[in-house]
Amino acid sequence: MATDTDVRRKTQSDVAFDEGLDEAAIDELVSASAFETLDPEYRQSARFRATLKAHARVVDVQPGDLVVREGDWGNSAFFILSGKIAVEIEPPESGMPQEMLGRRRDRPKSLLQALAQLFTNHRFPEFRGRFSFAGSKSDVQRRGAGNATRIFLQDLDGVLDKYAHAFLEPGQFFGEIAALGRTRRTATLFAVETSRLIEIRWQGLRDIMRRDAGIQALIDKRFRERSLRAFLEASPMFEHLREDADGALKELADGVELRVFGEYGRAQSFRELADAATAGDFSGEHLIAREGDYPNGIVMIRGGLARVSHQFHHGERTASYLGPGQEFGFNEIMAGHGSSQPVALQHSLRALGFLMAVVVPTPLVEKYILNHPASAWYGAAQRAEPNRSSDAHQRVDQDLIEFLVGNRFVNGTATMLINMDRCTRCDDCVRACAASHDNNPRFLRNGPINNGIMVANACMHCRDPICMIECPTGAISRKLDEGEVAINDGTCIGCGTCSNNCPYDAIRMVEIRDRNGRFLRDRTVASRAPITKATKCDLCVEQKGGPACQRACPHDAMIRLDMSDVETLVQWHNQ
Repeated sequence: MATDTDVRRKTQSDVAFDEGLDEAAIDELVSASAFETLDPEYRQSARFRATLKAHARVVDVQPGDLVVREGDWGNSAFFILSGKIAVEIEPPESGMPQEMLGRRRDRPKSLLQALAQLFTNHRFPEFRGRFSFAGSKSDVQRRGAGNATRIFLQDLDGVLDKYAHAFLEPGQFFGEIAALGRTRRTATLFAVETSRLIEIRWQGLRDIMRRDAGIQALIDKRFRERSLRAFLEASPMFEHLREDADGALKELADGVELRVFGEYGRAQSFRELADAATAGDFSGEHLIAREGDYPNGIVMIRGGLARVSHQFHHGERTASYLGPGQEFGFNEIMAGHGSSQPVALQHSLRALGFLMAVVVPTPLVEKYILNHPASAWYGAAQRAEPNRSSDAHQRVDQDLIEFLVGNRFVNGTATMLINMDRCTRCDDCVRACAASHDNNPRFLRNGPINNGIMVANACMHCRDPICMIECPTGAISRKLDEGEVAINDGTCIGCGTCSNNCPYDAIRMVEIRDRNGRFLRDRTVASRAPITKATKCDLCVEQKGGPACQRACPHDAMIRLDMSDVETLVQWHNQ
């Protein structure tokens, strides 16, 4: 009889950020000026060395190399060992062009161009000109190989002369707010001279913060100065305080609490949670607030997704879901305002994977919202109903809500839904997509189905696009104007990181061909493997009419939908 094989389970040290980081390199990091503020005992401890070995790597950059780019998602922070790094401080409208930073600027095709593509598309799939690779002229240049590939600015002196910048020196650090909050980078930084950086993943930064109060206080201070006030000003609840000269926003920012729930995770966390979730069983999700408890403040979602549920028989069922910019608990605080008896929470709130929230204590809610004459809610407490629940959510099939939330499809801003009862499988949608993309369809009419509603394997252009994390060249990015997640084919190196990270199987790696249909092969490797590129739905940004798939459906069976627009979902589902 065969016996089981004993193996050692993988540990964190087996999955290091930089497997080539040896003890000598760690000695260099430990002695770096960037860590001078750390507690001396912790700095010399084996635990600190283990954190660096697991989560840090040394990054060498040349003059002009982009280190981080405004608008990109990131999961790491950078400490400067040597050299000089520039931070662009130019306003967005007069800053560096997006093409210079390696982003593609899409221009809608004219009517003539749209008609011409019906006759000029290439005969073979996934055609790329061989001169679109090394040696071709381009506004975007890159150097390095694999995960060390970087886009660089060709005219560094011209950039420094034309655009306003500040400079960071050895011992300073940057990127920590985006790393810990999984939010967009707020500025573009690039090397002015040959520089050496320590890049630390969010897990390592978190461990360092846990053991050093000084760096934790510094990061908290920087967050409150740079990001929190802007977040509060953008909220409709506090927009009336923007012109307040009495320092109300400062008092508010000083009094709120930044909290992180669940695991930061990656694509795997979404898949595991979705696989484990069953109707009424939310035990794998981090509980933020429990139904029946009294609220001690409102929870404002800054990043991530949350499930709102209520008790149903012996379990719970989903009532709605919340995304960035939405809040929880305000209605109960408003209903109990001015009364000696507070109102308990009518629903529970759970994090769907990673979630960052700002918690505003009840006294500040009362002072700056309910009792502030300029507030839209001033005097509204007497009319409040504590059991507020979205009427739209109640009109959607409960099984569909559980299906969409359980599989995290509510993350999408352009989710493709297909009513399989109306769909005749004619594939007009696929052909229209192919015709709009040089005979290459950018989605599959396939995907999970619930009660006749399919969520197709097409890019949903997520609010929290974890596919963007770890792209070595920034080839996959979110457009700063309309918010679509796009791939720049010119800077994609075909590493497959985005495809592996996407939890919805919406990004495909394709082998590309020349004009005669022959595969383009990598001559730098012995196997001469075909060169691949990442492809996905781009919402037909070059087509004036929008997504061709939806326009081509003859039976109105398909819709591209922002999942926060529940009212439109109800109308489409119930028509």
